[in-house]
Amino acid sequence: MSQTTKKALAASLKNLLAHKTLDNITVKDIANDCEVQRQTFYYHFQDIYALIEWIYLSEIKKAINDKKTYATWNQGFYQLFQYILENKSFVINTYRSIKHEDLEKYIYEGSYALLFGVVEEQSLGLPVNEHDKKFIANFYKYSFAGILLEWICNGMKDDPQRIINNIDIMICGNIKNALIKFSE
Repeated sequence: MSQTTKKALAASLKNLLAHKTLDNITVKDIANDCEVQRQTFYYHFQDIYALIEWIYLSEIKKAINDKKTYATWNQGFYQLFQYILENKSFVINTYRSIKHEDLEKYIYEGSYALLFGVVEEQSLGLPVNEHDKKFIANFYKYSFAGILLEWICNGMKDDPQRIINNIDIMICGNIKNALIKFSE
């Protein structure tokens, strides 16, 4: 029941964001839209920003869940773009709110999770230490997240598949090459 209630609260927030800005939505608004008591909201979340965090962490994780390999990273990144397009008013409103740093944090975390899986896979059989693998994943995380955040900032106009194809051209074989150089 707890996950069901959290999902219902998330849906209510997203519904409200289609008509209002985040700064103009209260817990009372969410509870009324969801047809629950305010105490129910506070039983699950400390405040609206905790709900936003739960939404991003659970939904971004779901979007990239099993796409953390070299062969599937582009599908995971594409699913992240699709998630943002499907939740455009939610993303735009949180991006334009005073807490836009949180959205950036979740995009960085999601990108890192996706890329670290790729780095781990590509490092099999190579004597690369954990610190160096994390460095490589972080390097690419900043590129991926930066491109995604710029896309959001610019109104999500460019075709996500084209962006991913361009990224693929840029990194094709480069993660493996970096791992080989770090192992020398």
